[in-house]
Amino acid sequence: MKTDEDKEKTEGEAGRYAYEGLDRVLHEKARLGILTSLASRPEGLLFSELRDLCSLTDGNLSRHLQTLEEAGLVEVWKGFQRRRPQTLCRLSAKGRERFLAYLEELEKVVHDAAAALESERRDEKALRRTIKKGWAPA
Repeated sequence: MKTDEDKEKTEGEAGRYAYEGLDRVLHEKARLGILTSLASRPEGLLFSELRDLCSLTDGNLSRHLQTLEEAGLVEVWKGFQRRRPQTLCRLSAKGRERFLAYLEELEKVVHDAAAALESERRDEKALRRTIKKGWAPA
């Protein structure tokens, strides 16, 4: 049975692990790869370079870029090089800002998970010491 102190502690932590900063637009695996690639190249990447870096098909990359562009996270520039059409993709200023905020939220997730696993490891060691003393789980 929970004590009043336990209840207050739980209520004070309500939503602690909700991670509201994990933006669904950014969190999808392919889009995360696209944004990471573009973050590493502020000058942008050609469509074909981005496609190869992220191991996506032309159609798949195109659709993800459309989603990111509609959200204002990337800029897509059209041009020509040696009379051939080229598409340059860049992270927008808003995209860079949201991506950094997203990474900060991911760091919280990693920190919380590592702390929980470390606590579990300590509990496991304590359990082994208890078992060595002749106690066993019921």
